[in-house]
Amino acid sequence: MKPTKKQIVLTSPFLIIALNFTIAFLFGNIIGKWAFIPIILIEWCLFLFFILKYTEKETRKNWLQKNKNSFGWNILALFIGFLPLPLFLMHYETLGIWQVWLPWILLALINPWLEEFYWRGLLLDYTKNWSHWIAIIFTSLVFALNHTVFGVNSELNSGITVIISTLIMGLIWGLVYKKTNSLRWIILAHFLVDFFNLSAASFLDLYEKGNW
Repeated sequence: MKPTKKQIVLTSPFLIIALNFTIAFLFGNIIGKWAFIPIILIEWCLFLFFILKYTEKETRKNWLQKNKNSFGWNILALFIGFLPLPLFLMHYETLGIWQVWLPWILLALINPWLEEFYWRGLLLDYTKNWSHWIAIIFTSLVFALNHTVFGVNSELNSGITVIISTLIMGLIWGLVYKKTNSLRWIILAHFLVDFFNLSAASFLDLYEKGNW
């Protein structure tokens, strides 16, 4: 029997996670810590495919509408975005060469759009007939699990801390989306996280783990 659109969308996170780990191990043996680049590029292509294939243009437009609820939910989303700021202030010097700052800034500018359109927009829309909290927990768990792939080749991105932090982000941003029906401020918050957490520098282990 041919799978439905909903079945394809809801199984897609597991496909992406499995492929990401395959790429991490394969490219990790070839280019070491720089494996984060093919992981992210291929992941972005998959996000884009599922977003464009299984949503309408009007749906994507609605994701960027003004929020329909209290501004306080936007503040909550942004609060998460500023949490990595101390990390940035302590280790911004690791961005001193273009091979580090270029992927860092490109990731901060591109990644929030694709991740939020996929993890929150697409997945939460396809689980809208579920209980709100079951949908939020499901999307947050796969969101957190997907980020553990970066721990395959990076000491800084390994361990339970990464799982807990991304799970909390997923839970809060999922809740904000449910309350506001908008990804506008969540994307901004995600940008702040990717900007302040020095992504490329952390993937390359350019500072010591736990050194905040």
